This record gives sequence, C-alpha cells and structure tokens, in this order.
Amino acid sequence: MSNWVLLRGLMREQRHWGGFPALLARALPDAVLATPDLPGNGTRHRLRSATRVADMVEFCRAELRGRGLAPPYHLLALSLGGMVAVEWAASHPGELAGCVLLNTSMRPFSPFHQRLRWQNYGAIAALLLRGGARRQEELILRLTSRDGPRAELLAQWLDYQREFPVGRANALRQLLSAARYTAPAARPAVPLLVLAGAGDRLVDPRCSQRLAAAWRAPCRIHPDAGHDLPLDAGAWVAQQVADWLARPAAPTERDADLTGD
Repeated sequence: MSNWVLLRGLMREQRHWGGFPALLARALPDAVLATPDLPGNGTRHRLRSATRVADMVEFCRAELRGRGLAPPYHLLALSLGGMVAVEWAASHPGELAGCVLLNTSMRPFSPFHQRLRWQNYGAIAALLLRGGARRQEELILRLTSRDGPRAELLAQWLDYQREFPVGRANALRQLLSAARYTAPAARPAVPLLVLAGAGDRLVDPRCSQRLAAAWRAPCRIHPDAGHDLPLDAGAWVAQQVADWLARPAAPTERDADLTGD
C-alpha cells in the first residue's frame, strides 16, 4: 500500500477533484488517497489562510498525522498545491516517495507574467474589487478548464462556495503566498514528474517545461487540456502517473523527457 496526498490550488477544496480520485484509484489499486483542504478552503474555510507556503506544508503534515497516515507519501499537486509539494520535498525529503506536479509555476524558473498570464490581470483585479460568488466561479471555470458544456459543474461549484465560502481576505493571502514563493535552485531529493496542459489559460505551460528542464524531471504535456488537468484530462493524468511509476528510470529520473505526446 502507498499513501497518496492530493493537493489543490488557489481557493479550491477537495470536492473540486471531482471524479479524479476514482480514476487515480483505478490506475493505482494499491494506493490510499487523502485529499486534505488547505487552511481557508473547504472544510477548513474558517481558518486563516497561510501567507507562507512553508506554513501550508506544516499544516498538511499535522493533518495527515492526525488522520493516522504515516509517511512516506506520494504527492499529486496542482498549481499552488505544487508549490506546497516542492517546499515539502525540499524541507522533509525523507517523508516523500515522489511528487507529481500539475501545471505549477514558481520563481526563479519563470517570470510573473507567465506564472499568471498577463491577459487575465484585469478580470482578476475586477473580481477582487467587486466580489460575488457567481462571478468568481464563472471566472475560475473559464480560466482553468477548456471550453465545453459546464452549466452543471458551475452549479456544483457555486454550491461548494455557498457551503464553505472562501473569504476575500483568505483569497488574497493565498495569492500572496503563491506570488512570494521561491523554489530552491537545487532539485529536491525526491522523484518528480511534471504534467501540464497546452491549453492552460491561467499559467503558461512553459513554466512547467522550464521547471522540469532545470531539475531534469520528466515532463509530459497534454495537447489541449487546461489548467485544471484532472478535470479536463483526468484519465490521462492517472495513466501518466501509473506509467511513470512503472518505468525503471522513475526512481532516479536520470533523463528529462520533454516530449508532449
């Protein structure tokens, strides 16, 4: 059995994984999955969000200990969750058996205008000023998922926000934590897999490619999925993880694989 910890991104909670945990469980039948919420989100929405990624790491470690889940863990982390995973790997590498980073971006590998595409600055600023649950969830869905019928999904997300609202102050704290985080220059001593979607409207997929190249980690690019890879291409993500674990080179990751098929 292996413990897998799934970490979401900005203002998202465990229910936003949707059907992905079931897909991952099918691909990894021996895995035990945990989907903790970061402070300020989901079941932890009443907590004050951390303004340092390192504090998010310590929260998650304590949460898992409280659940009786002992390391080593595999982390599968999206966006801000990817920063948490990298910081965890850098500060407590002995606790981790591997990390899968989805559409993440961080200093010093990519400039800010690619880590958060400049075309979205106006819409995000307007949302922070005007607020509104529907406006928020519509924007997040538009920026993180490829085009398609989404009325039912939007209704679900609105229900989540009404039940466990993410306050504006907590949203700003999470944005601050992401903006100020700097990854270590040296690669953490943990096996890594980097996945990204070429259709990401929120973060330039080159951020994932640069990170993978700097750390000589395999990087796989889905040809049209958006920022929320588990939503747009959940079966593909699960299969990539299973294939990576099965590869003889996965524990050492001697060669970076930057192909996109």
